[in-house]
Amino acid sequence: MSAETHTCYEGCSVNIFQFYLEKSGEHAAIVKCLQNVLPAEFQRIGAGKSSLDVLGVGSGGGEIDVQILSLLQSACPSAPITADIVEGSSELTANFKALAAKTADLKNIQFSWHSMSSEDYEKAKGGIKKFDFIHMIQMIYYVKSLAESIKFHHSLLKNNGRLMIIVEAANSGWDILWKTYKKELCVCSITEYRSSGEIAACLKDQGLKFEEHPVPNSFDITECFDRSSVTGERLLSFMTGREHFYESFSPEVRAGILDVLRNKCSTEKDGRVFFNGNLTCIFVHA
Repeated sequence: MSAETHTCYEGCSVNIFQFYLEKSGEHAAIVKCLQNVLPAEFQRIGAGKSSLDVLGVGSGGGEIDVQILSLLQSACPSAPITADIVEGSSELTANFKALAAKTADLKNIQFSWHSMSSEDYEKAKGGIKKFDFIHMIQMIYYVKSLAESIKFHHSLLKNNGRLMIIVEAANSGWDILWKTYKKELCVCSITEYRSSGEIAACLKDQGLKFEEHPVPNSFDITECFDRSSVTGERLLSFMTGREHFYESFSPEVRAGILDVLRNKCSTEKDGRVFFNGNLTCIFVHA
């Protein structure tokens, strides 16, 4: 699988992705959670270590990575840090490099860039380097084998390390939408939808110790129900994984998706429709 098909974030797709992030507030919700839980985690991970190695898998434009690395430096100020970044999108990698270059806090961090899919990284780098902290944020949907990916990345953890996986929460609007319309939606870059429920079941199957932290989030999708709204169509395109929502589905499927979005995935308040975009942050022990 090529890097491009692995992430689907090139060209127009990058623009839709960035548009979604602006509208959804998802990154802010994730950062709020991480600010609450990571400092204590990092102090435990870094205890007694002279240096720290981080692996970001599917790091995108690096907005969350920058926050993570800043929190790590604050928790372990005397330890040198290396950051290996695996990202299949050349555009998002370029965005990350530009962000890192202008972030003063990261000047002393040594970055290694791997422009490839997570599967290609597994083939190329297996067993060569170990890490104290590995994070997979909103990317587990794109791997071919969930069990193999978790097994591989867990095997890269050093003593007392942690693997952090952030995914859409079980029973969230995402979970309901993508499972209700699995046949229609799981046909492009995402061929098997997974929420925190599938991740937790996989971790239990492998006998791994983990804990979960809720990442509450909701956002306004009222314009999705206005056929003439450009904002609405762009949101729908991202949420269904199709570049052109109205051209990609039959009238019956479109109507069904909109019905599920309004009546099963969202709540209404003061005439506005708010989508349940809850996520779950999972910490897996070494």
